Amino acid sequence: MIKYQTIDDIGLISLNRPEKRNALHPEMCIQITNLLEKLETEKSIKAIIITGEGTSFCAGADLENLNELTNAGVKENLSDSEIVSRLFLKLYNFNKPTFAAVNGPAIAGGCGLASVCDFIVADELKAKFGYSEVKIGFIPAIVSTFFIRRIGEGRALHYLLSGELFDAKRGKEIGFVNYISSNLIDETIQMAKTIGSLPQQSFLITKQMIKNISNLPVEDSIKYCLNLNTITRTTKDFKENLKTLSKKRDK
Repeated sequence: MIKYQTIDDIGLISLNRPEKRNALHPEMCIQITNLLEKLETEKSIKAIIITGEGTSFCAGADLENLNELTNAGVKENLSDSEIVSRLFLKLYNFNKPTFAAVNGPAIAGGCGLASVCDFIVADELKAKFGYSEVKIGFIPAIVSTFFIRRIGEGRALHYLLSGELFDAKRGKEIGFVNYISSNLIDETIQMAKTIGSLPQQSFLITKQMIKNISNLPVEDSIKYCLNLNTITRTTKDFKENLKTLSKKRDK
């Protein structure tokens, strides 16, 4: 249900259910999660890109699977939701830069999949985003957590309650999309190479810091950052890069 290839030191994961608009079947989610667990420790891979085969990025939950689950019990439905949440949390906390290269519609859970990546790169003309759950009597439960963190409660209210779609341009205006591209995969690969070349330890600590301090009171945030600052000064990456920088300045 997925394709995987490496392009130099970048891992490219493609959702491979174009006939289903790359809908998130549980087995697909498990396959991606398992692959990510392997790539976490693969030193040759510096960054990850997720995109979709065909004309869609991801249509959200698999409707056939959802129909089956309507006749199942609470335990089965909870288990299904946990599969998706594990994937989202794995991506959200991944130890390397992650990019969503959104090549077409990213709807509901598909929009959620994009939102848990560090960077969203949207095709200038083809990308569309939205949370359509309310239109079918459902709720954007898991995905709302990440959407609100990305754009704030006020803006999120409109899109989560209305189900309105938005394009790449609007996505960038509201802070959801990071970059708009007319040459999606090639440009995303170049971005991934640039950011993936950063010292991994400082990247990961900074990423965790950003995620953690957003919900802390100012005083607690400063204490947390002071501790991180102290720890980072003792790391091998920092010591080596500081020596290199000092030599350049002395010239």
